[in-house]
Formats: sequence, structure tokens, C-alpha cells
Amino acid sequence: MKLDSYIENSEARLKEVEQAIAQFDFSPSKQAEYQALNREYQRLQRLLTVWKECEKARAEIEGNRELLEAEEDEEFREVIESDLAELETKADRLDREIKTLILPPHANEGRNVIVEIRPAAGGDEAGLFAGDLFRMYSRYAEEQGWRMEVLDTAENAVGGLKNVSFSLQGDSAWSEMHLESGVHRVQRIPSTETQGRIHTSTVTVAVLAEAEDVDIEIRNEDLRVDVYRSSGPGGQCVNTTDSAVRITYLPTGLVVYSQQEKSQHRNREIAMRLLRSRLLEQLQAEEDAKNAAERRGQIGTGDRSERIRTYNFPQNRVSDHRFGVTLYDLSNIMEGGIGELIGEIRAAEAEQLLARELGE
Repeated sequence: MKLDSYIENSEARLKEVEQAIAQFDFSPSKQAEYQALNREYQRLQRLLTVWKECEKARAEIEGNRELLEAEEDEEFREVIESDLAELETKADRLDREIKTLILPPHANEGRNVIVEIRPAAGGDEAGLFAGDLFRMYSRYAEEQGWRMEVLDTAENAVGGLKNVSFSLQGDSAWSEMHLESGVHRVQRIPSTETQGRIHTSTVTVAVLAEAEDVDIEIRNEDLRVDVYRSSGPGGQCVNTTDSAVRITYLPTGLVVYSQQEKSQHRNREIAMRLLRSRLLEQLQAEEDAKNAAERRGQIGTGDRSERIRTYNFPQNRVSDHRFGVTLYDLSNIMEGGIGELIGEIRAAEAEQLLARELGE
């Protein structure tokens, strides 16, 4: 199926979904069905809107090119060329969005996510970069209008992070963030380096779709809950009560913990959120394997060679190795301006899936 035919089918399907929503029986037992219809409606409506905007931009580009060929006045040519560059940038951005919208929605579409960041290889410098990534994602989340909640965090002795877990709540959180999972490599001169040598360190990032209570059934008899005192940098106790919680899921041996809050009840709630999300990830991985779908591992060992992305500070460069995307805008990216990079790699992934979806 060619793209034009897909758009025609999408227009027809949008009318069907509109009619189904208008005639929907809003009984409590059908809420999930309604939400699925509404999500499909939103996706199709956005796809067709972006398609029309892209077609308009392409037409304006063609008109400007014809005008440029006929125009002899140099000053006016510069104006046309400037407009042409802006239109081409806009058309490319819209084309990338079309590629992501045309694909069938993933089961995790619309879910909130839990992000876990941990230093891997590189000692204190890896911990410092883990903190930098946390700040980068925090600022991007603020820009996107997502709600962020820190679930667990621990600092190392030099002000970096031993680990941090946080949730991002927003309709586009999973869509925007799921490709951030993997090993992130940094090449830079650490603040602790006296000889000016460039060091290489790695940090692991895992992005988990947050599970709802109805997604995973967990029996109390399958849990072992241990409580202990929270510890800070260097292992010293930071709480005089047994408020930290560790939960072991006995059927698989999966262990989660939380010590962020002073309340044992609150830490148990956080640990259960982490447990449900990890179990959901395992179930989805098993389903993917059953369907013979390729599933990219999220973390690996954290070795320097197992990387999805490199942040090279001397060259102000970020390279995503999975899709061959490189941007020379590292300073802006580290301040939260990661939207362009995320857009590029989402479009690259969509291109790989698009040919299969369209049967090309």
C-alpha cells in the first residue's frame, strides 16, 4: 500500500471512528473500549492535519523554487531563499511526524513512564554524568509540560548520582522517551582531571512503561517485604526508623526497593509501582518473543562498547549509533534541548517500520 492510499484509508477510518464515538454506549464496562476509540480518533485526526500541513508546505516550496528561477533582483532572491529554507525545515519536521503517526500505536502509547538512571563504567565521572542526564531529562519534561516525580535517588561522595528513578506523567511521555533506553557514553575532561585528559564513561538509562493495577495481578503471598533504615552517601544512616522498603517477587526473584521517602507506607507504594512496571516489561518481552519480533535490550552490561549514544564534549557532538543521527548541538541538548534529537531518532525508527506497514 502506497502512502497516498494509506491517507485515503485513514480519512475513511476517521469518519467511522467519529460515528462510533457519537453512537457509543457509555456504560462503565465499556470505558476501556471508549478510550481506545478516542486514542485512535486523536491519532488519525493529528495524522491528517499534519499531512495537509506538509502538502501545503511542499506546494509553497515548489512555488518558491519557480519564483527563484525567474527572479533576477538579488535582494529579493535572498528573501525568497530565506523563506525557502524555513519551509524546507518545516516540511522535513512534518514529514518526520507523519512517519511516526502512520504506524499502528504501540500498546504502551499514552502511558506514563518510569526512568531509571545509573552510572556504569567510569567511577565518579559516570556518577556526575548520570546527574547531568537527570537534569537534561528534567528540563525536557518541564518543556513538554509533563509532571515529574522523583521516586528514588542516591548521591555519591562527589555530588554525582549513584542512581535515580523518576516518573514522567504525560500523554506523550512513552512515545518521546522509550528510545532513550540503553547505554549512554560520555567523552569529556572531568572536573577532577588535573592533566586535561579526556575520559570515557558510561551511564545506563532504562525507560519502563508504568503499569496500572489492572495490568498486573500480584498476589500478597507472592511477595516478601523487608524494611530497613535508609542510607545516604558512604552508607551512613539518614533515617532513624525502618522506613526503607525492599520487595521481592518470589515467583521470579525480582527485587525492587525504595528509600526516598520518610514514610514506610510511601516507600512501599513506590516499590510496588516499580515492581508492576518491571513485570509489565517482562510480559511484553515474552509476548514479543512469542511473535518473533526483534526487541532491543535496554541496558546490557553497561560496558563502554554497548552503547546507543555518545556525547562528545570536545566536539560539541551527540551521535546516536542505532540510527546514524549526529547533531553538533551538545551544549543545548544537555540543557534540555533534546527535542530535535528525539524527533530525528523517532523518525529513523519509523522509517524502518514504515516499509513493512505499507507493504513496500
